[in-house]
Amino acid sequence: MSSPFSLGIDFGTTNTVVALAASEGPAHLVRFPAPNSLEAGGGGGAPEADLFAFRSCLSFHAPPERPSERAVAAGPWAIEAYVEDPVETRFIQSFKMFAASESFTETQILGRRYRFEDLLSAFLLKLRDYAGAEMAELPARVIVGRPVTFAGAHPSEPLALSRYETAFARLGFSEIVYAYEPVGAAFFFARALERDATVLVGDFGGGTSDFSIIRFEREAGEMRSTPLGRAGVGVAGDAFDYRIIDRLVSPELGKGSSYQSYGKVLPVPNRYFSAFARWDQLALMRASRDMREIRALLREAVEPAKIGRLIETLDENYGYVLYRAVSRLKEALSADERAEFRFEAGSIRIVREVARSEFESWIAPELGEIEAAVDRALADAGLAPGQIDRVFLTGGSSLVPAVRSIFRRRFPPERIETGAELESIAAGLALMGRERELSRWASAASPPR
Repeated sequence: MSSPFSLGIDFGTTNTVVALAASEGPAHLVRFPAPNSLEAGGGGGAPEADLFAFRSCLSFHAPPERPSERAVAAGPWAIEAYVEDPVETRFIQSFKMFAASESFTETQILGRRYRFEDLLSAFLLKLRDYAGAEMAELPARVIVGRPVTFAGAHPSEPLALSRYETAFARLGFSEIVYAYEPVGAAFFFARALERDATVLVGDFGGGTSDFSIIRFEREAGEMRSTPLGRAGVGVAGDAFDYRIIDRLVSPELGKGSSYQSYGKVLPVPNRYFSAFARWDQLALMRASRDMREIRALLREAVEPAKIGRLIETLDENYGYVLYRAVSRLKEALSADERAEFRFEAGSIRIVREVARSEFESWIAPELGEIEAAVDRALADAGLAPGQIDRVFLTGGSSLVPAVRSIFRRRFPPERIETGAELESIAAGLALMGRERELSRWASAASPPR
């Protein structure tokens, strides 16, 4: 490889992280100058000078007076554009979840057709632009993280990888190597291993939770690895967020209430609240048939104040404010046994104290699926928990205490390590890229050429 550095990209459902590694030393995270917006702070606080966790989203804007023009933004700039003008802006996030979907062929955006690979390449090109000098010159080879199991009911792995291949090739890469995301994290953590070890890595993203079991051994001064088992499941942090909204917010907006029609008392349709699983979809409801029905419900609702709050939330585009309120609660409950949920926007005020145990009961179905995936990884490797020497947990949802408890019930606490929740995969991929025998680390599956 002629380039003096290697490049690793962790394209995630929620965030994308890019890392560079020179021939020696630790990996360096690519940083982006943050816009002056709420997103810049990353946690709702004061804006930072720059950021490395680049939000995986896009916005397309066509001014009404110049409909043939297209202004494309990505990351926090896309959120900023959407919040400023949600009516004229098409906002897309979490699109990684459609990578392996055969039913998703294309979407219409402002009169133009976009396939998945078009969305991903548009995102990557904008990400490169925002990175400036750090990504001005790219190596011929890139190491790309991929989930163990792609999201979706019937995911097609070959389809997802062929779409990745097309998108990353448009950046000029001639060699695109794929590695499982938890393997990238394992490579990052394995640098600290002082002896041979069998390692279980859990990577918890926004859309998927992935697990890999790897045997690390030192041979002639080099670290060698042998993959032993893996498993994944298409639930993670986004599902946790929806559970919070479904329990705390939707009932205050009319879910579970009733309306009167022709002398009968009927339940308010639950489908009105399904869009709350994705905050960016709320603005699309304003021009939908459901929205017309919701407005009509205001006159017939048994609890009209709740339907009024639902209408205000949709009309005034409070989705992003709600998303931030949910994120703050989840973060607070990772540190404290009790925390306050506070969603205040316009005339709406929903404030309630939530116990961690209550939140854990809401996400019990997802926790069960994650726990089953851990057991599948162990079974795939043919190992008992006692044969695992180290456990590395990474990704934002690894901070949720109930998620950590899954591992504490199986492994001694001294074997479990966390940290570098957002950077470990990208950094590990970049470090992996300077290995002489990269094929040992790359995933077995590769797209057709």
